Amino acid sequence: MTIRPAELMDGDAVWAVLEPVIRGGETYTLAQDTSRTDALAYWFAENHEVFVAVDDDKIVGTYYLKANQPGGGAHVANSGYVTAPWATGRGVAQSMFDHSLQRAKERSFRAMQFNFVISSNERAVKLWQRNGFEIVGTLPGAFLHPNLGYVDAYVMFRNL
Repeated sequence: MTIRPAELMDGDAVWAVLEPVIRGGETYTLAQDTSRTDALAYWFAENHEVFVAVDDDKIVGTYYLKANQPGGGAHVANSGYVTAPWATGRGVAQSMFDHSLQRAKERSFRAMQFNFVISSNERAVKLWQRNGFEIVGTLPGAFLHPNLGYVDAYVMFRNL
């Protein structure tokens, strides 16, 4: 698996990764009916540095890296990761995280924070905890899960 910067020509493949996750509505905060245009505009926002994970010449995941906040909070990184549903369990998320951590250090970020990790997304919570993140805050009932109803969201943090 290789991870490389995303290019404009990757739009269709990135959408193929994002769409099932957005439509599922279980792990990401974008509305389930978000259009392709709006989803790609969000993912490829001007302040996002976007990467794709490629396995056997197929994009199997994507992530972005950005400053969590402007100004006095710009030394803390933030990232969003999506693994294609057909590629789960193959280490894609871990590989993207490792890459993002290295890239964050290269960009002189001092810490990384995830602002809204859905508590029912146990795979993600465990992955981040295995990689040194702590739950520093719980937002009670902050996410409306399509099957479980209102569930908590976590703020997770680690120093770099």
